Amino acid sequence: MAENQTWVTEFILLGFPLSPSVQTLLFGLFSLLYVLTLLGNGVILALISLDSRLHTPMYFFLSHLAIVDISYASNNVPKMLVNMLNKKNTISFVPCIMQTFLYMAFAHTECLILVVMSHDRYVAICHPLRYSVIMSWRVCTVQAVTSWTCGSLLALVHVGLILRLPFCGPHEINHFFCEILSVLKLACADTRLNQAVIFSACVFILLGPLGLVLLSYARILAAILRIQSGEGRRKAFSTCSSHLCVVGLFFGSAIVMYMAPKSRHPEEQQKVLSLFYSLFNPMLNPLIYSLRNKEVKGALRRVLWKDRLM
Repeated sequence: MAENQTWVTEFILLGFPLSPSVQTLLFGLFSLLYVLTLLGNGVILALISLDSRLHTPMYFFLSHLAIVDISYASNNVPKMLVNMLNKKNTISFVPCIMQTFLYMAFAHTECLILVVMSHDRYVAICHPLRYSVIMSWRVCTVQAVTSWTCGSLLALVHVGLILRLPFCGPHEINHFFCEILSVLKLACADTRLNQAVIFSACVFILLGPLGLVLLSYARILAAILRIQSGEGRRKAFSTCSSHLCVVGLFFGSAIVMYMAPKSRHPEEQQKVLSLFYSLFNPMLNPLIYSLRNKEVKGALRRVLWKDRLM
């Protein structure tokens, strides 16, 4: 049997099985959302870079979150848009595996960045007098580098386990990109080890960080309730609510996708959730932070006013 196997050198991405007119409509919509994602996160990065008042640990981590969101969307969406216009939606084996690696690396990194951001808010509200000492620039840099390194290494483990598997057909991926669960379905070998590692990684990278975030915000809430000033409470709630919205969107969709029981149509469920992950979540993050954050809105007004004066 081994002699008769044909090894797969490329895959076909089935994407969304819709009529050409609907595909064209979605192409326009998704293209607009992708441009908004790039613009929104790009504006956040520009404001943090240009406004010295935003040169704080909170916005340092927010800039990393914006970089992750831009990278996340750019890894999946352009290929999806091209495939919407092409009849032959193929992707070679190596680019497919690379896409899987980047998708997992950015997802893991975002989980860890969100945890670090919640820790930053905890220190700022619960230990304000020691904030500059605890959250020094050296500590912030180490936390950011550790998040990126751990996210990439964990993704490398997943890819290493995929590369040990033989792919001898079929070669159709029922997704719009090389999502890890969809790729594993095409393997011609037992994937139980891969599934076990994915589940373990979910516990480590989803439930663990989510528990730390909730613990941080439980302590933050207790500290906010002890604040006597009404203005102080409003400012603290305003600062934390943006981050909580992002945490809820990201961790909620991730847990449903990788840990919840599968529906009758798991492939379609995964496509919709992956689309939320790849496009809607990165687009919503800068909107959430800009609309609910007075410092970001103030920085935008100062930059625009400076441009008018020039």
